Amino acid sequence: MKFNLAAVAATLLVMTQAARAEDPRITIAEFESHLARLGPAKIEGVEKLGPKVVPAMYFGSHKMNGNFDIVDDEKLRSGATATVFVRDGEEFVRVTTNVLTLEGKRGVGTFLVHARAYEAVIRGETFCGDVDVLGTAYYSCYDSVKDARGNIIGAVYIGYKK
Repeated sequence: MKFNLAAVAATLLVMTQAARAEDPRITIAEFESHLARLGPAKIEGVEKLGPKVVPAMYFGSHKMNGNFDIVDDEKLRSGATATVFVRDGEEFVRVTTNVLTLEGKRGVGTFLVHARAYEAVIRGETFCGDVDVLGTAYYSCYDSVKDARGNIIGAVYIGYKK
C-alpha cells in the first residue's frame, strides 16, 4: 500500500484546523493575544452607550466601546462570536460584540448574566462550557481582563453556536 505523503499531510492539516477552528479555548487565547498586542488594558473616562454611561475600555490607544472591527475580524478569522465587556461596578457590560440579539442587532449595552461564566470572571478565572448568549446556545469561553495593577476591569468572550 502506497501513501501520498503530501496528500496525507494536507488532510491532517485540514482535519487539525477544523478541530481547532471550533475550540473556544484555543480561540480565546488567540483573541486575547491579539488584544494584548494592541497594548495594556485600561479604563479611561466614561462613554454613553445607548441610554447608559459606562467606563471607556481601551487596549493601548484602541478604544473598545463601539469598535466593531476587533470582533468582526475575529469572526472572519475563526468563525467565532466575540465580545469585550467592561466592568461597571458588579456588572459586565458588552461594549463591542458580533453577537446579535433576537431582533438582529448587536448586543451592545447588554449585561453578562449572573451565572457560571460571571462567577468565574468576577473571581479572575476562565470559564469554558455551554451557555445561552442572548437567546442562543453556544460552546464558549470567558476570561477576565485585568489592568496593570491586576484589577478586573472587564472580560472577553469567544463562542461557537451549538
